[in-house]
Amino acid sequence: MRLILVGPPGAGKGTQAVHLASNFSIPHISTGDIFRFNIKGETELGLLAKSYMDKGNLVPDSVTNDMVKDRLTHPDTKNGFLLDGYPRNIEQADFLANVLKENGTPLDAVLEFSLENAEIIKRLAGRRVCRGCGATSHVEFDKPKVSGICDACGGELYQRDDDKEEVIANRLAVYAEQTAPIINYYKQAGILKTISAVGEVSDIAARAIAALK
Repeated sequence: MRLILVGPPGAGKGTQAVHLASNFSIPHISTGDIFRFNIKGETELGLLAKSYMDKGNLVPDSVTNDMVKDRLTHPDTKNGFLLDGYPRNIEQADFLANVLKENGTPLDAVLEFSLENAEIIKRLAGRRVCRGCGATSHVEFDKPKVSGICDACGGELYQRDDDKEEVIANRLAVYAEQTAPIINYYKQAGILKTISAVGEVSDIAARAIAALK
């Protein structure tokens, strides 16, 4: 099974990726993991990416593309893979399509996890993180026993800057402009499956698995 997961920040792609990768016995490949692997291993691509990052610049698509292409040659991808966080734009999608065509390994499906912006903002803006142990809670869905205090260690709970409503709204706007167009790209290719990201994690995972069967 060769899959791509797409969807806005806060839709739970990372959580669902773990479930799906386990269910289909395929590697979960995220761009973050690929970058960390190459940078830590001081590969040629990793050093090149780091040279951009150290200057505060975005890593060019060409470098990211080459990292993904290399990752898809690893033995654990023989029976499939799940890409999470890539492609992020049409250019990357075109590059991936050409790589998979050359390898004779076309995509089986692209799963779009769909969630209304208002629900995403509620999910993310309500999240609180412990300054002591890093545990997370939520002001509505996973309330601590004592407001503002971590159940696990008694540390102070705080709201991260990237969980503030204005920042979330900007992230959603960036997603709509830069990444959402690939949804139509894969819809036209006939391999897009849209999954509602509303509900319990297990229910969403069950809907995704059923769609793939």
